[in-house]
Amino acid sequence: MTRTVLTVLGVLLAIWLVITVIGALIATLKFLLYVSFVVLIVMGVVTMIGRSAKSDR
Repeated sequence: MTRTVLTVLGVLLAIWLVITVIGALIATLKFLLYVSFVVLIVMGVVTMIGRSAKSDR
């Protein structure tokens, strides 16, 4: 009886761990996606400012 209960608890713990790890990976990828969009916008602004400064000379 005890062995069965511990086996069920172990399986539930393993499932919970897998779901938690998948959630953490998705959150990390989402964060990196947002950061990459911000970097892309900043890079575009800096490029536009650099080109307009060159053309003014």
